[in-house]
Amino acid sequence: MHPIAKADRLYVWHPFTQMRDWAKKEPIIIAGGKGSLLFDIHGKEYLDANSSIWTNIHGHNHPKINAAINRQLQQVAHTSALGLANVPASLLAAELVDAANPPDLNASSRVSSPALPQGHRLKNPLLSKVFYSDDGSTATEVALKLAYEFSRRTRPESKPRFLSLSGAYHGDTIGAVSMGHIDLFHKAYDGLLFKTDQVRAPYCYRCPSNKAAPERADARTYRQCRNECLDDVEMKLDRQARRKTPYAAFMFEPVMQGAAGMIAQPQGYLRQVAGMARSHGTLLIADEVMTGFGRTGFREGVAPSLFASHQEGVQPDFLCLAKAMTGGYLPMAATLTTRTVFDQFLGKYEDFKTFFHGHSFTGNQLGAAASLASMELLRSTPVQNRRIQLQRVMSDELASLWSLPNVGDIRQEGLVAGIELVKDWRTRTPFDLSQRAGLKVCEEMASRGILTRPIGSILVLMPPYCTTPSQLRQMVTVMGEAIQKVLKR
Repeated sequence: MHPIAKADRLYVWHPFTQMRDWAKKEPIIIAGGKGSLLFDIHGKEYLDANSSIWTNIHGHNHPKINAAINRQLQQVAHTSALGLANVPASLLAAELVDAANPPDLNASSRVSSPALPQGHRLKNPLLSKVFYSDDGSTATEVALKLAYEFSRRTRPESKPRFLSLSGAYHGDTIGAVSMGHIDLFHKAYDGLLFKTDQVRAPYCYRCPSNKAAPERADARTYRQCRNECLDDVEMKLDRQARRKTPYAAFMFEPVMQGAAGMIAQPQGYLRQVAGMARSHGTLLIADEVMTGFGRTGFREGVAPSLFASHQEGVQPDFLCLAKAMTGGYLPMAATLTTRTVFDQFLGKYEDFKTFFHGHSFTGNQLGAAASLASMELLRSTPVQNRRIQLQRVMSDELASLWSLPNVGDIRQEGLVAGIELVKDWRTRTPFDLSQRAGLKVCEEMASRGILTRPIGSILVLMPPYCTTPSQLRQMVTVMGEAIQKVLKR
């Protein structure tokens, strides 16, 4: 066994990993990377098909981001944000606020909803303040604390309560876990959590109200849908309002839920749900840790935006960002909010209205420098054109997987896709988690030079934006071959 593998086995505890199984084989040890490629210590080459857990959008060893970090290293790597400002974090905050408030958003904000008058225009708040933290969990934790305290100060007669979607996953800190509804991840910590409510997520493929027969030609068509999941949201909001205690906030992943199984929301769903929440005085928290920075791509007839919420004409009161913010280089996160929320924390020193929350590496200069370089790349025409091209190539290539009897559903938004494996597409019978269908397929893909990680029986494809069309075709081809080989057994 390689010495590095021995050290790993002796001392490292890996996240979301059963370590008893880990000890049975020698792991892939990454030693380098370039673009969409990663290299192990033996020199074997792999395509990074999930952007190193959904983070590395521009590829590895990008010259512009490398140069930005090196320039900052010549100045200073880190100073405290408690009582001090710094150059790159201040410039980045201005860039994030600019990106989070696209000028065309109000023009696309008309909504038709049972809870709102026809043609009602959503009130789109201006996101103007940026609070930095370390990762996606802390970004959502900040939003929860701010929403809780804002609600407590503006509605002193009520106890703040929160709403989120079934299957939600918003991170691993206690507040974020409290907002989650995946028993496998969260049930063990019930005794530590505060109570939150959930509403049915629009999981169309497994919708309990869907009466349409599965059709192989397009398994994503559900002709019998009557928007029952929207009815559930309205019922919960109404019930809470009748108690004279409207929800403090509704937290959601816009357009596509990640850890829930890459659950794509029907077009128009988020816009209607946001309208319902606003009509009940409930704040909106958009968890764009996975979907942000262009990951969900482009939609016909909708102006390009870096954030998925804007594809639905929705502007949240809190926008939570992390993962791809630094281009996948360094841990850094941000929570954007409004002046209205910010003002509730202003007062005399002795009033103690300060937001008593912080992180040692808040506004870290290296992370901010990398993020500024990433933002510049995202705004460039060549990168935007490449994303459009790759989105179309991905859609065309994924269509080839429909012919496989163990592919039940394919869900794609932009450059993120989930391929749901089932025992038979006709019955939609799921694999039991103990069968490890997704994990075995991914292991076979790794042996063929493609790295990704499943969510149960859902295969994830989320390539860096620098991926070439031929590399993307290779990812999908190998996935199809691995599905056939593993599940045929």
